[in-house]
Amino acid sequence: MRRGGYSLSVAERILLIEDDARLAEMVSEYLGEAGFRVSVAAQGRSGLDRLAREPFDALVLDLMLPDMDGLEVCRQLRAKSDVPLLMLTARGDATDRIVGLEIGADDYLPKPFEPRELLARLRAILRRRKGGGAASRLLRFGRLEIDRDARSVHVDGEARSLTAYQFALLAALAENAGRVLSRELLMDLVKGEPLEAFDRSIDVHVSRIRAAIEDDPKKPRRIVTVRGAGYVFAKAQD
Repeated sequence: MRRGGYSLSVAERILLIEDDARLAEMVSEYLGEAGFRVSVAAQGRSGLDRLAREPFDALVLDLMLPDMDGLEVCRQLRAKSDVPLLMLTARGDATDRIVGLEIGADDYLPKPFEPRELLARLRAILRRRKGGGAASRLLRFGRLEIDRDARSVHVDGEARSLTAYQFALLAALAENAGRVLSRELLMDLVKGEPLEAFDRSIDVHVSRIRAAIEDDPKKPRRIVTVRGAGYVFAKAQD
């Protein structure tokens, strides 16, 4: 079955953690018409409980909840799961969005938003989890191993944890090893939606990737910054 150019063989399950009942109903109805099965939790704790009990394909998380901060929900979730996560925020401060990305959100959407944009961003992070149709193969760079089939990363045989977006970003860099990639090109390669020009989302994700795969994240040898141009993934690393 295809809806709007996006293939859904089995209805994917989405958990929406949102305390605004009217907004939650609107989003649930819209995503339901697009072929998703949507469950709603009005509080952070009840949402975490459902995630612990039931399998979901993605999470849409409001930043401001009545019982606990959405950022804390994200922190607790990422300690146990790498389920794709789209964060909703009504706050105007870009710092909140950056913090959300730093602690594991795959993308964010500021309120108020168009339902079509929510759907597009949700589909994008689900595509990234599935590999986006890119060629699957094992990439090795010295002690670093990137398995596109398993969507896993190992250094010296030890698994390193990345979010779906971060894995897609690392894979895009590795596929283009030795080539300087701008932030705009990287966002295009991972099929992400364009973000505001002032947003540092790519820098935040690269920082998290470095923390996972570099021997010394402060002196990176795998993902190198090219000032004024972007990033380059080193062909020779060890």
